Amino acid sequence: QVQLVESGGDFVEPGGSLRLSCATSGFTFSANTISWYRQAPGKQRELVALHSHTGGTYVKDSVKGRFSISRDNAKNTVNLQMSSLEPEDTAMYYCNVFVDGSNYWGQGTQVTVSS
Repeated sequence: QVQLVESGGDFVEPGGSLRLSCATSGFTFSANTISWYRQAPGKQRELVALHSHTGGTYVKDSVKGRFSISRDNAKNTVNLQMSSLEPEDTAMYYCNVFVDGSNYWGQGTQVTVSS
């Protein structure tokens, strides 16, 4: 079955960096677009970045220049590199894939940015 496992979340001070990873299994990784979403307390889940199976990428405007997304088709993983973190980046970060008509989510990894 499709599985997505996020890791790398942590508590960091403003200006810090983190690298989130999403390990996947159960589907043809190289043929699917993988996305990172985040949800802050009291807010809706929002798309942060995605990496298309064709190589195209998208990064939300508010994090452009600070966040980047990459994928490793050999390891079936997608990484979200985050730098110059701000308190507004505090959220649960989720990995997502849409496969065969169904939407799949990981359990999330918590990122907290605070001094």
